[in-house]
Amino acid sequence: MTRATGTPAGPVAGPVADVVADLVAALGRDRVLDTPLDRHARAHDASHYLMVPRAVVRADGADAVARTLAAATRHRTPVTFRSGGTSLSGQAVGAGLLVDTRRGLRRVEVLDDGMRVRAEPGATLRDVNVRLARHGRALGPDPASEVACTVGGIIANNSSGMAAGTELNSYRTLESVRVVLASGTVVDSAAPDAAERLRRDEPGLVAALEALRDRVRGDPAVVDEIRERFAMKNTMGYAVNAFLDFDEPLDVLVHLLVGSEGTLGFVAEAVFRTVPVEPDGATGLIVLDSVEAAVAALPALLTTGVAALELMDATSLRVARRDPAAPPEILGFDIDGHAALLVEYRAGDAAALAVRTAAARPVLDGLPAVVPVRLTSDAAARAALWRVRKGLYAAVAGARPSGTTALLEDVVVPVGRLADTCRELTALIAAAGYPDAVIFGHAKDGNLHFMITDDFERPGAVDRLAGFTEELVDLVLRHGGNLKAEHGTGRAMAPFVPRQYGAAVVDVMRAVKQAFDPAGILNPGVVLTDDSAAHLHDLKPVDTVDAEVDRCVECGYCEPVCPSRDLTLTPRQRIAARRARARALSDGDADLVAALDRQFQYDGVDTCAADGMCQTACPVRIDTGSLVKRLRAEGRSAAGQRAWRGAADRWAAVTGVAATALTVAGRVPAPLVEIPDRAARALLGHENVPRWMPDLPAGGRRRGVTGRPGVRSEPAAVFLPSCQGALFAPGDPAAAPQGGVQAAVLALCDAAGIEVAVPEGIDGLCCGTPWTSKGYRDGHDVMAQRVLDQVAAVRGSREIPVIVDASSCAEGLAHVMAAAREAGDPRAADVVDAVEFVAARVLPLLAPLADADRLPSLALHPTCSSRRQGVDGHLVAVARAVARTVQVPDDWGCCGFAGDRGMLHPELTAAATAPEAAEVRRLDAAAHASCNRACEIAMTRATGRTYRHVLELAAERFGVA
Repeated sequence: MTRATGTPAGPVAGPVADVVADLVAALGRDRVLDTPLDRHARAHDASHYLMVPRAVVRADGADAVARTLAAATRHRTPVTFRSGGTSLSGQAVGAGLLVDTRRGLRRVEVLDDGMRVRAEPGATLRDVNVRLARHGRALGPDPASEVACTVGGIIANNSSGMAAGTELNSYRTLESVRVVLASGTVVDSAAPDAAERLRRDEPGLVAALEALRDRVRGDPAVVDEIRERFAMKNTMGYAVNAFLDFDEPLDVLVHLLVGSEGTLGFVAEAVFRTVPVEPDGATGLIVLDSVEAAVAALPALLTTGVAALELMDATSLRVARRDPAAPPEILGFDIDGHAALLVEYRAGDAAALAVRTAAARPVLDGLPAVVPVRLTSDAAARAALWRVRKGLYAAVAGARPSGTTALLEDVVVPVGRLADTCRELTALIAAAGYPDAVIFGHAKDGNLHFMITDDFERPGAVDRLAGFTEELVDLVLRHGGNLKAEHGTGRAMAPFVPRQYGAAVVDVMRAVKQAFDPAGILNPGVVLTDDSAAHLHDLKPVDTVDAEVDRCVECGYCEPVCPSRDLTLTPRQRIAARRARARALSDGDADLVAALDRQFQYDGVDTCAADGMCQTACPVRIDTGSLVKRLRAEGRSAAGQRAWRGAADRWAAVTGVAATALTVAGRVPAPLVEIPDRAARALLGHENVPRWMPDLPAGGRRRGVTGRPGVRSEPAAVFLPSCQGALFAPGDPAAAPQGGVQAAVLALCDAAGIEVAVPEGIDGLCCGTPWTSKGYRDGHDVMAQRVLDQVAAVRGSREIPVIVDASSCAEGLAHVMAAAREAGDPRAADVVDAVEFVAARVLPLLAPLADADRLPSLALHPTCSSRRQGVDGHLVAVARAVARTVQVPDDWGCCGFAGDRGMLHPELTAAATAPEAAEVRRLDAAAHASCNRACEIAMTRATGRTYRHVLELAAERFGVA
């Protein structure tokens, strides 16, 4: 057994420098990443394995993959394909070349009004389903990791999920593929002459597939075994059922690729048949006194047309109770061997749903439930019930001891054996000594998931895993089950393929691998292996590094929402890099520590937007931005701290000087500004001197002039205009000459007869975000106290909120108030974004606009802050009040401007906005809006369209500006 260090299990043939040189020549230096940081940061996936690649290749198409495979074959270097990295069984890690297919292969094209969809492997399931939603369709596979799992992984693992079963999984819904074979041959199975081309280009492969097809069909025992195994969910080994389901070698090839985990070829594009979405649903949680009772209820429940049927054991219920928002269905009784079934009914409309649930009611009422079974169609209540099921992973993984790894496995047995299997699995886990393990799963499929945690470097841990796995295999096979249902064979179960199948079937699988990959370069050790202990090699160590992120399970859910994902690192990669550094430090590898540190400053710290979007997707609620802010603070000098504290004391002067400088810079020839600016950035550093660009707006207007400061008699709110309006002129100064969004808020409130008060010292106030983002804590504390004092002076004893006209500033001020409230400070107040205030309080008092007075169309850019604060619904409501059609781009994402990041590192904003900008240009709306001035600048720069604050448009359209 190898020590759990994350080092390769064996040497890779051929000098590393040679294969890297070949790849650089073929693809370009920017697509071949071989620095220590690039390799270590990208080595981690969601599994409990770690293998550090020799180089990472960024592939942007089939040609790039073909060239990579050619170089790998010449140098006998293994190749592993990686997209979302959500795989749980080690199939997305490798010690050779790691081919990143996510960055350049994310295209999605809806076909036939949504009946079919074409997607590249880097597109996430959510990407695809968002585009299909307007057609009332979705992909058949519905894994819980939809936010991050990709089309490539869905095919590679034959994903199914909670409702897909064996009928709507990848194997059943895949129509065609464009695949790159190990030989470099590209096969487009949708081409009219695809079968003939395959015979011409790959005669040996075709002959092998025909021979294997006939061999399988000629052995009745093999036919029976395959039929039995694939009647249930089954991702163990290769999909040899293709030899029974299809006659034509091309069709066999396509379906053998499904579930092959990157060991037979690379799918560069796929077309799926989609399934209809039933938008109305009713959900309930049935608590019974035992697993046996829960399983006994399955036959009757299945007759009611239930769409989802999820089983949770007693430990699952105990874990779920830790959530302060746990639903009442799992409270109020002592858990002692209980189990629960989460049921959901779906229909095309409310009337059809009512018929379906009414028909199910006699069965539901007849169950021996601990509490009465209640079905709810309320969206919030349904979400709370699903959180019980989907939150198990987060609850257990997030609470695991620091330094331990989470291992999530899945098995399947005939439904009739589910109760016995669940009971014996519970006993097996307990006997092995794994604490707080949970068992849950897709009950109607007989599919169980369970999660355990351990520190695999602790003495005896590997031996314990070895013994536990052996007993698990015996248990599942004894009950007639499959060792893997939907997570893929991977490294975790590859040694046990010969235990699940007879020798004849295993021989067929080995022949398949040999036919597709005679050089053995595609993901060796995955699916098939000759090493009986392969599942115990390269177990992932988890080093305790940073309190903010030690709970990370490296699932990758954070990556699709990260603004820097296409430029430098993602949150998962930042955490992985920190862990690699800690390991190198403990090993005394000073050279590796130095190499990681050199690159991490820019990749990990400088280009992090610190926008917190990662937390919105993270199952354990980690905000990697808070780590980056701390690292920035630790790197600040005493002189810098003093300077920024001084800036807090003179903020009115600072914003005034900056605004004047912007105005002057915009009036002189650009070279007179750009040349000295570039020299200053080169001398003082890009982190210290902003880059001026001609598209930056002129300076804004002092808030004290626009805001009419002073105490009002009966204000409904304290209005704290953002200093962004003082720094930057409005997006369209000609349309809003009197102060931009600040003036718009005041005008709208005046029109509605709502009085708001602006503090007297407004020009010296700020939400504090510039200091927290840059890591200057002293200055933030000074500003926070000043804001608390000024707000309290206006509020007096009145319980009125503070409204802010920029989403990021509203969020920053909310943090200030939350900290004050936690400290018992009576000056704390509620903070409301001005968009929410106008939507809830102002618009209802204004006469609705006639269609002729509304904009024909409006492209809307929510911000990371509006998304995190839950303001997006109000943002859309205001937009719909002023425009007949409102479009939020499917490719919406944080713009990455992040206060001053967009001026310090404009490449971050360019990378973050590229997908959305391309879609905005295609939409070609009549107007464009957001709710934060910095984001408006970023989107204007990216799209060439003028973005304005949505409240400016509202004031203009309502005729009050």
